[in-house]
This record gives sequence, structure tokens and C-alpha cells, in this order.
Amino acid sequence: MSGASDKNNETNVAALLAAVANARDVDAFEALFRLYAPRVRAYMARQCRDVQLAEELMQETLMTVWRKASLFDPARGNAEAWIFTIARNLRISAFRKTSHPAFDPSDPAFVPDGEVAPDIAYEQATEADRLREAMKALPPEQADLLRYSFFDEISHRTLAQKLDLPLGTIKSRIRMAFAKLRVALEDRE
Repeated sequence: MSGASDKNNETNVAALLAAVANARDVDAFEALFRLYAPRVRAYMARQCRDVQLAEELMQETLMTVWRKASLFDPARGNAEAWIFTIARNLRISAFRKTSHPAFDPSDPAFVPDGEVAPDIAYEQATEADRLREAMKALPPEQADLLRYSFFDEISHRTLAQKLDLPLGTIKSRIRMAFAKLRVALEDRE
């Protein structure tokens, strides 16, 4: 018995949509509104947990039904599913519009670093000079691998392919270069 009632209800809703689409029948739209406004509002309230937003989205959903009723095709699906698909899409659009955080100019990611204190700048420059000198003492193949790997950010695997060397050789040469750098930098302290 329930199946027949559901089918009749679907036929009635489809007929109301057809009347809205074909004749812009305000009475048919009012019947649709009375039938679906509370259900769409409840759906929106469950989804967004904001009564004001739920009301606005319900009204926007039913206005979209009014404007786009001619797009409903009963052969493609159920009228209620069509209405709730519109509701769902509007809810998603509203969520996307509101989910972007506001720009905060004081966010540390947007604040430029302050000037480095002179003593720290001198220490960094000295360390950089020491590293450059230690790199000059390395065999060219090890120094080149360190430059490719850490300054040019080329992966070990890509280096192995580029230089036509086994991956293990690349890693061994880099380890040896680190060991030599460590010794060279410790000796100069």
C-alpha cells in the first residue's frame, strides 16, 4: 500500500513541477513550497547547524526550483531527489564560500623576517666561508654530488640516472663527502 502511495505522491510532485515549468502556475509552486519547505529546511539545519543559514538555503533552493522547473525530466529520475540535489548543491556552494579563512596580515607566514643582528650575520658569513673552503678541498665528483643533491635539490635516484652511476655509488660518495666535510670543519674550530 505504501508503494502505491509513494508513486502517487511522486506523480503529484512531478505534475506540480510540470505546472510550474509550463504555466508558471503560482498555486502549483505554493503547493510545492508547502510540501518541501519544512523538509528542505530540516535537511539544511541538520547539515549546517545554523538556523538562519538553513532558512536562507531553503528559500534559495525553492527559488531555484521555481526558476529551473523546466529542467526537471521525470524520465531521468524522481522529483524529490531532484529537489534535494538542488538543496545539496546549494549547501556545498554556501560551505565553499564561507570556508575560506580571512586574510590575516599579521600571520607569521606573511610577516617578513626582521633584520639579522650583526653578530649573527657575521657568524653566518664566517660559517658559509668555512663551508666553501671545505668544499673546495673535496674531490670534484663528491663536491658536484653535494651541490646537485643539496643546492639543486636533485634526488639521489635522479642523480644516478643522470650520471649513469649505481644508486649505491651516489650514496657512498655523498657519505664520504660528508665525512670529509665534518673532519675539515672540526679541524678549523
